[in-house]
Amino acid sequence: MRGSRATVAMGPLPLCFLALLLVSFCRAEMSSKVGINYGQLGNNLPPAHHSVYLIKSHLKASRVKIYDTNPEILGTLKDTGIAVSIMLPNNLITPVSSNQSLADSWVESNVAPFYPATKIRYLLVGNEILSAPVKSVWYNLVPAMRKVKNALKRHGINKVKVGTSMAMDVLESSYPPSNGTFRSDIATRVVKPMLQFLNRTKSFYFLDVYPYFPWSDNPKSINLDYALFESRNITVTDPGTGLVYHNLFDQMVDANIFAMARLGYPDIRVWIAETGWPNGGDYDQIGANIYNAATYNRNVVKKFLAKPTVGTPARPGKVLPSFIFALYNENQKPGPGTERHFGLLYPNGTSIYEIQLDGEVPKLGYKPLPKPTNNEPYKGKIWCVVAKRANGTAVGAAMSYACSQGNKTCDSIQKGKECYRPNSLVRHASYAFSSYWAQFKKLGGSCYFDGLATQTIKDPSYGSCKFPSITL
Repeated sequence: MRGSRATVAMGPLPLCFLALLLVSFCRAEMSSKVGINYGQLGNNLPPAHHSVYLIKSHLKASRVKIYDTNPEILGTLKDTGIAVSIMLPNNLITPVSSNQSLADSWVESNVAPFYPATKIRYLLVGNEILSAPVKSVWYNLVPAMRKVKNALKRHGINKVKVGTSMAMDVLESSYPPSNGTFRSDIATRVVKPMLQFLNRTKSFYFLDVYPYFPWSDNPKSINLDYALFESRNITVTDPGTGLVYHNLFDQMVDANIFAMARLGYPDIRVWIAETGWPNGGDYDQIGANIYNAATYNRNVVKKFLAKPTVGTPARPGKVLPSFIFALYNENQKPGPGTERHFGLLYPNGTSIYEIQLDGEVPKLGYKPLPKPTNNEPYKGKIWCVVAKRANGTAVGAAMSYACSQGNKTCDSIQKGKECYRPNSLVRHASYAFSSYWAQFKKLGGSCYFDGLATQTIKDPSYGSCKFPSITL
């Protein structure tokens, strides 16, 4: 330490004071670090060596989480000093849960070759597995976590914490926060033994927190500034505890803290495994824009790095280690458009907006952000059409799927009908996509088709052919 000369003149320090000093130093070390989630669901992403360079030098992140054990990425992270979180994929949870030998061999092949040169510190068993519909996997989660922890010990890997990531839907009740309660279908059989494991191994409760989603579901009831950490005068008081909340993020975190306490585990540390805000999305998705994404992520990083440490109303002053989601916009993520627009960077490595995860703002400040254009719900018609540069063979297969769903989805593009001519694959597929989406959106159908479709507010109808649409 550079200040060691100054401490010499102070004489011997009491052991209790040294212990407090060490605790304070460790807390400062932990609070000064924000990580990034490095997803790989894109067909246009840079190679690992360039991505790691961007993580360390451009974003100045000191932690990274990946969703597998990609050997190229782990090899590139060697000797960088970046703390790494890796993941056992969901499909291995069930086989590993009942087979210690399989857990041992997985660790031997996927962790041991890189540790300790690559600073692997966390191993998540599955990703949001308790949000998946397959209940049988839920009950295998904790046995798999135990097997993985045993395997790490057998290989002398003792500095890696084992956990699993949880989404907010593990809660049955989250408002007010003091009423936080785990779902009845997982509370006793899955969550309680998981908390027991985390408590015994001194691991973390890894939580994915996205204020965007509750806000976008209820924009009239939840103030946008409250969701973006921009509120000055907006507060929510928990009637059960009297705790006062100034932002939606803290409400969501504390609901999980109270839920854990309700099961007898009030002190397990929380790690924010994912948080972020979409920088873009579909026309029917409110508030997904660059302005809001930059505002949220800059503010949440400021919260994580605040000195003294802020914590949450239920745990004031407690460190919240964290990963921001995500490194890139990933064009192959399924689901609505927001899923493909959470990145801090475009796939070519350029910034979507300025941000540094060490909390340092450039001397001249950040450049002005583009004004938000969709903070109010879009009102009008939307169609679903073939995306530019979509593969023709794949488009044909997707059109066949849309037409096979019945309900006269594709009657109008049959030979002799009003939308048959011109006999064009793109025209026919666009009609099929729009027709499918208009009929099945309320049942969960999306305008995506593995990236082959996109939304438009420009009416693709022509002549006597009228394309079905949805109206917001």
